Amino acid sequence: MSLTHQEQRALERFAGEDVNRSDIKPPSLLYDRVTVLVVLGIVVVIGALIAALGLVVAVEEEPKAPVEKNFGPFEFLVSTEMPPSQILIAAGLVLAAVAIAAVAFEGLDALLTVSTRRELLGTYRSAGPNRPPGEELKLTVLVPAHNEEASLPETLRTLREQTRKPDRVIVVADNCSDGTVALARDGGVEVYETVNNTLKKGGALNQVLAKILPRTGPRDVVMVMDADTTLDPQFLEVGVGRLSDDPALTAVGGIFYGEDGHGLIGQMQRNEYNRYSRQLKSRHGRVFVLTGTASIFRADALLDIAAARGVFIPGETGRVYDTAALTEDNELTLALRSLGGSMTSPPECRDTTELMPKWRNLWIQRTRWMRGALENLAAYGFTRATLRYWGQQIGLGYGAVALYLFFILMIITALSVDRWIWFPFWMIVGAIFIVERVATVWADGWRACLVAVLIIPELIYQAFLQAVFIKCLFDIALGRSSSWGHVDHSGGSGSQP
Repeated sequence: MSLTHQEQRALERFAGEDVNRSDIKPPSLLYDRVTVLVVLGIVVVIGALIAALGLVVAVEEEPKAPVEKNFGPFEFLVSTEMPPSQILIAAGLVLAAVAIAAVAFEGLDALLTVSTRRELLGTYRSAGPNRPPGEELKLTVLVPAHNEEASLPETLRTLREQTRKPDRVIVVADNCSDGTVALARDGGVEVYETVNNTLKKGGALNQVLAKILPRTGPRDVVMVMDADTTLDPQFLEVGVGRLSDDPALTAVGGIFYGEDGHGLIGQMQRNEYNRYSRQLKSRHGRVFVLTGTASIFRADALLDIAAARGVFIPGETGRVYDTAALTEDNELTLALRSLGGSMTSPPECRDTTELMPKWRNLWIQRTRWMRGALENLAAYGFTRATLRYWGQQIGLGYGAVALYLFFILMIITALSVDRWIWFPFWMIVGAIFIVERVATVWADGWRACLVAVLIIPELIYQAFLQAVFIKCLFDIALGRSSSWGHVDHSGGSGSQP
């Protein structure tokens, strides 16, 4: 395969030439706004089609009056009305279409294989992607940390207690003003202190990766994990073992769970994370996002990403992380997918991460996550690698519209009737929903089940998250910036802009 002039220039830069920063063009806000318009446009079209369907099948029959029912000393108004049969059929067809679309997305996702792009980049380095199975791999763990003296000792403890020990651990101390550096050195690990870094976690990792990647070989793998994350004892053994057994595998991500505590808001986050882990298990480890809490990468795959930036994928040539991205884990997943990399999240690779202790912290965190996902889609465009992610954003948009319309309908109904009316049909539908909510967190204990069975707390939680999504759409459309959001573990709850 022949290289274009642009590709050859980028690969030469990666091989050793200095990067001319004047060549780097920041992504246009126009692309972000186009992404917002696409998501909103599709949601509006879907909503319009559903509304039109409702008008077409609407019936002119007089509504049936509710009847009084007695249950001991209590009296109830009960209505046996059901939606028109046409609506029920249409709803069934829509559900079938959604299921078919989900299966199609899964099929396309499973068919993503290693592409010629990655083979080309590997060949240029004279270290192609093929390697014998069962080889012993060398693992370097990077732990980026900004003022993490409260959580870092526990993180390092779980690394020491792994059934497969890391070969090297480096704490990447980024602009720390507390005891993070001293604690790391007392813990017997290496420390790399960033120099003049203003680019948050991605900038810190780029600095240390620029030091270690040129010295890596085909047997090297690199793990990046947060300083507020703890690992189950077999995480490294299983993760490195998967990479050792499968030469075509590019990366192994963790499945994250929430830490204990933080009351009701903590339990709702744990329920959310637990349901996400069940989804990954049902997909047999096929990854949505390589979590930034803990993921292992082949070193040569990270070299491929650095070489491909500015040519095949967004970013600055020669840098592993795109520091323009708010969500470095989501962006790195898209980068690997765009280069044809394969990845998995085995159920044994469990890690536990911090939860947001207050609604304000959660708002800042989820704003960064959701806005980062939208901006990543704007940067990558509509490709085979991003197809599923476009579907997720459209689903979020429609879900927000549907949930808020449901709340409005309930309020209007409550204000327009003198007595509460029970509808057996909708009670059955609601019961099915409750059963699903409880079943998906059943294994996580009675607290998780209690929050699920009450329904109202989780509906409020979902409304909160969807309000964040809507705010992100407006902020992008208006060109507003977003903040990072850092929890102060020493006792405060401030955020780092």
